[in-house]
Amino acid sequence: MTVHIGAEKGEIAETVLLPGDPYRARWAAETFLDNPRLVNEVRGMLGFTGTWRGHPVTIQGSGMGMPSLSIYVNELIRDYGAKTLIRIGSCGAMQDSVAVRDVVLAMTASTLSTPSRGIFRELNFAPTADWSLIKAAAVAAERRNVNIHVGGIYSSDVFYDERPDLNAQMERHGILAVEMEAAELYTLAARYGCRALAVLTVSDHLKTHEALPSDQREKSFGDMVEIALEAAFSQ
Repeated sequence: MTVHIGAEKGEIAETVLLPGDPYRARWAAETFLDNPRLVNEVRGMLGFTGTWRGHPVTIQGSGMGMPSLSIYVNELIRDYGAKTLIRIGSCGAMQDSVAVRDVVLAMTASTLSTPSRGIFRELNFAPTADWSLIKAAAVAAERRNVNIHVGGIYSSDVFYDERPDLNAQMERHGILAVEMEAAELYTLAARYGCRALAVLTVSDHLKTHEALPSDQREKSFGDMVEIALEAAFSQ
């Protein structure tokens, strides 16, 4: 057990999917894993371990924002031996070419600040995804006829952003979408020598203000989960 994860040693798989919402963790585990069992409920941040096509998988909620994700990822890697960590979540599109329901594979994650910023001091560290995971996820998405975009995203410190000038510059420089966790995930994966990727469903669009209706989210999020699982275990 750790401060924030109540699982016993051996109850966390080396492959971990990380939705922000603990209830989405429950839905994904019950929908896609065989014999899922609850292994964590500390502070209501649910985690489940089961198998997918015979492979052990843990699906652990990570909360909202980089500080929350940083807590869980540090403990999952240091104390439970996680090796492959894939964020599965939603994002807001920032380019006209990216549509609601599309899936974004985040190659890089720009940010103003992360919990790891104090380590680097004056250095602007560029956190990136694992290439083998990106490649496998792209193949899995194409096989499922899912429209994907591969490129840079923005990990924001805040949900209610009031920086239209910054958004304009990110759009100008090709940033595909915004979310709140991937930059710290990629930084921690680099620090500990693990594989990481963010597979993100576009749930809304910052320019058109279109949003994915709640009754259509399950199918789109399901594609995202299956892409992540196939990528994790691709040979």
